[in-house]
Amino acid sequence: MDLMTVFLADWLGKPAWMWLAFMGVVVALLALDLGVLHRDQHEIGVRESLLLSGMYIAIALLFGAWVWWELGGQSGLEYLTGFAIEKSLAMDNVFVIAMIFGYFAIPRALQHRVLFWGILGVIVLRALMIGAGAALVSQYGWVLYIFAAFLVFTGIKMFLAGEGHADVGANPLVRWMRGHLRITDTLHGQKFFVRQPDSKGRMVLWATPMFLALVMIEIADVIFAVDSVPAIFAITTDPYIVYTSNIFAILGLRALYFALAAVIHRFAYLKQALAVLLVFIGGKIFVADLLGWEKFPAEWSLAITAVILSTGVLWSLWKTRSNGGDPTLS
Repeated sequence: MDLMTVFLADWLGKPAWMWLAFMGVVVALLALDLGVLHRDQHEIGVRESLLLSGMYIAIALLFGAWVWWELGGQSGLEYLTGFAIEKSLAMDNVFVIAMIFGYFAIPRALQHRVLFWGILGVIVLRALMIGAGAALVSQYGWVLYIFAAFLVFTGIKMFLAGEGHADVGANPLVRWMRGHLRITDTLHGQKFFVRQPDSKGRMVLWATPMFLALVMIEIADVIFAVDSVPAIFAITTDPYIVYTSNIFAILGLRALYFALAAVIHRFAYLKQALAVLLVFIGGKIFVADLLGWEKFPAEWSLAITAVILSTGVLWSLWKTRSNGGDPTLS
């Protein structure tokens, strides 16, 4: 088998070279991020965060333009819609990440390192979840309706739920790790593990709070993906579009986190907008069937998604414009 045959071989509905090209871009971005831009550990400010995020969004949109050119307008619209939805849903995860960093007292200068290694885990975990989802949908078409109903239910539940703050310390996994692993009381620079003497004087491996924060962020992403992955499958069942839009959105969010964490209180009504978005994404599957459409128009999906999200963001900014970020004072 020659090299050309390998490159042209079908893999999840697309030639292998398209997957290799995407992974090449991701690897290059990660190498640039860790090896060049953040070779030294430093605190990422709002300006640097916005510039990095702008770079990631520009690259994601350029990739979307290439998808449009290579696969056609329908695939291009589905990629852009999936990217917008994933990016928006991921913003809600900033609350959780900020709580985890706060609980484990991870300074801003070290947070990028945790998020960088966290994204490597996300790339693998999302691949497994999307691969499993694609296999289910292709084998059993009715699974898509289960995804849709789940999104509608989740959206309604999210809309009606009050603003709660989870106690990271009470999380069962945190309690289990503290009970079964050797955990240092303090941070040891940027290290996830250190060698220290145990109670008997033996030099053994200890995990640091940096490692616990990394594990909790990975678990938070898995829980978050339970909503986001079905949402993308409700837009398109093409594994290539689902995976690439997912990963590009998450890559950029990691850069945007440092700016968002400082102003997240201004997006007081984003959760409600995301809830409406989930209901729309799930509901359009049933609407298309009722109207006898083969598929809900991709351009409509993108336009309605943009309206829902922009309304939520603008309303949030208006309600918190002059009250210190507290919408109840408006």
